[in-house]
Amino acid sequence: MNTPWRTAMSATLHCLTGCAIGEVLGMIIGSSLGWSNLATVILSIVLAFLFGYSLTMRPVLRAGVALGAAISVALAADTVSITVMEIMDNAVMLVIPGAITAGVLDWLFWASLAISFAVAFVVTVPVNKWLIGRGKGHAVVHQYHHHHDEHSEHAH
Repeated sequence: MNTPWRTAMSATLHCLTGCAIGEVLGMIIGSSLGWSNLATVILSIVLAFLFGYSLTMRPVLRAGVALGAAISVALAADTVSITVMEIMDNAVMLVIPGAITAGVLDWLFWASLAISFAVAFVVTVPVNKWLIGRGKGHAVVHQYHHHHDEHSEHAH
């Protein structure tokens, strides 16, 4: 497997991590508070973006970038990826019978979520490969990852 695919898979896994944290937390909060499915899904999407951006900003902030610039980097790096992932995983949840109405204590919810994340990952990897190949998407973050790695090496 060549490097662009490996990089795209890594970027997508990173995105999936933030999305998964946000979506699961949103589902738990929404269902615990007795919110409607729509309100719970909206909260989950908002939290998916929030956690996705936050995970991207961590190494950028550690590299010494100001908060405003780090936010810009995260928006540039992850907006398309998170959007595609959210569209795909929510679409899958909507087409699996009963998945959207299943509660967080129901196995159908977790099985459907796992399937939806897998589908979202497979669809988002080529999107990220295309973006990275054009110097966009997660490619804008890599300079900060390397900057942090250099500082880590000097510290040892």
